[in-house]
Amino acid sequence: MLTQLFIYLAVIICVDSQQNSRKMNKTDRKQAGTKQAGPTSLSCKLTTPELRQRKKTVIASLKKQVLEKRELENGFSYRFTGADAMVNELAEFIKTERICCDFFEFSLSVSGRPDNPLWLTITGPEGVKDFIAREIGL
Repeated sequence: MLTQLFIYLAVIICVDSQQNSRKMNKTDRKQAGTKQAGPTSLSCKLTTPELRQRKKTVIASLKKQVLEKRELENGFSYRFTGADAMVNELAEFIKTERICCDFFEFSLSVSGRPDNPLWLTITGPEGVKDFIAREIGL
């Protein structure tokens, strides 16, 4: 169990590290006076049958467990229970979403205490809020 927790924490650290790297790249480009090229369109890379199956399982499970939803300028934040099982489920969600929707940026806030909530934040480029509502429905 402890080994699994360390693996999931490593995934979270990796995701956070990639986000920080992207933020630094944006800052570096801005200081250099150039714009970062973004995706031309927001689209999921899963085929239709894969997406339907995913919505029925992982996304449907997450929808039932959202305790609070906060709208952000460029995405949403979702509050979940702080249980270890929820950490695992959110880590799996992030790993899969990174493959199919590489324009998302994820942040997972995990407290050291399991009785404190988890916060999953999904952000991205212009139009990502509409995409989340339309394709994920969270």
